[in-house]
Amino acid sequence: MSGKLQRTWGGRFSEAPSKIAQEFNASWSFDQRLALVDIEGSLAHAAMLARQGILSPEEAEQIRQGLLRVRQEILEDRFPWREELEDVHMNIEARLTELVGPVGGKLHTARSRNDQVATDLRLWLRGELTALLEELRTLRRVLVEEAERYLEPPLVLPGYTHLQRAMPVLLSHWFLAYYEMLTRDTGRIQDALRRLNESPLGAAALAGTGFPIDRHYTAQALGFDRPMRNSLDAVASRDFVLEALAALTIGQVHLSRLAEEIVLYSTFEFGFVTLPDAFSTGSSIMPQKKNADHAELIRAKVGRVLGSFVALATLTKGLPLAYNKDLQEDKEPLFDAVDTYRASVRLLAAMLPGLRWNPEAMARAAESGFSLATELADYLALRGVPFREAHHVVGRVVRHCAESGKELRDLSLAELQGFHPLFGEEALSLTRLETAIHRRKSYGGTAPEAVRQALSQAKIEVEA
Repeated sequence: MSGKLQRTWGGRFSEAPSKIAQEFNASWSFDQRLALVDIEGSLAHAAMLARQGILSPEEAEQIRQGLLRVRQEILEDRFPWREELEDVHMNIEARLTELVGPVGGKLHTARSRNDQVATDLRLWLRGELTALLEELRTLRRVLVEEAERYLEPPLVLPGYTHLQRAMPVLLSHWFLAYYEMLTRDTGRIQDALRRLNESPLGAAALAGTGFPIDRHYTAQALGFDRPMRNSLDAVASRDFVLEALAALTIGQVHLSRLAEEIVLYSTFEFGFVTLPDAFSTGSSIMPQKKNADHAELIRAKVGRVLGSFVALATLTKGLPLAYNKDLQEDKEPLFDAVDTYRASVRLLAAMLPGLRWNPEAMARAAESGFSLATELADYLALRGVPFREAHHVVGRVVRHCAESGKELRDLSLAELQGFHPLFGEEALSLTRLETAIHRRKSYGGTAPEAVRQALSQAKIEVEA
């Protein structure tokens, strides 16, 4: 067995692991992402050991200087990763010992790789989620800017239920609907951040340590709110990863819904929006094609992010306490989900301002298909007709129009009064888009004044 492996954990063994077992066990190829936070945790741990008299000041300073040199090598992409050292922690410790000598081996005093990796993962995820919140803020700001851009004069879009034309809405209202979804996604990530910000460091393998360590000191030094209260829980729990993956999954679902509507609205059949060339692709055989491939990929990537959540939930569902090697498999799904979500957020933030909306096609669609029928039913209800009766009356009006090839706006007052005598002259204006859209002014509604109110609040929130 090599000397390095001997010093790390090989004393119990009489032969080296087989090459195939070594390769199967290794994680250094992907957990390199934890290298910088691993050094951050080690610096705090070494400082605490010196503070507690477990290391001499001279030993702690040697270790500190060595760790800083290792960090510089990693930042400059010249760190000598070694395949025979199974993970990022052993690689860094081995390199530290090469640089500073046997004192490097003292760094692991009162620490296990179990609490070390749990600490690293929390530090890494804290940084990533914090960065994702800024990426989300950028996308939310874009949605607000686009909503404001199309409010004066207001662009009208047909609203749908069951993918059938339902009622007209403002395009600004549509943008703000996704703003609300992404605002809740922001809250979920913030919740996950609050709960993960506890320090496992000092829990050691599973039972704590007999050394007189100060876990509160290392927790504070690393920016954690507190040390975790139970050593078994500290090394065995990955619910903080599951919670983050759940938040990212819901977030990716929302991005997918937005992407799906862009795909639909950009088709010839809808014709509401034209994609920027920079965010479209063509066909290898059909020269006329302009495909929304990037939006389609955002839609597809929900499977990856949800798959990461399912993978980790399945991995942890039957694990006994405390640490098990199964937990090595938590990192790749997490890394992939974070990367996928970030890329999707960035792409939408770049693409949305380049969309070219077609007001004429949108208005035609919003006014046709009897989407203003509810206005007529409400009109009768306001004049004392029970709404269920009004609904039935207007249903017969719609059937008449469908059978005669007319739109509601084509009806005369006499025709309307043929269905109910309470229809008056003002009912005719309700079959016009410009009149109907202003009636939906309840809080949260799509009337311009209601949307303007929502937009003002959203602008405050994204700048807070």
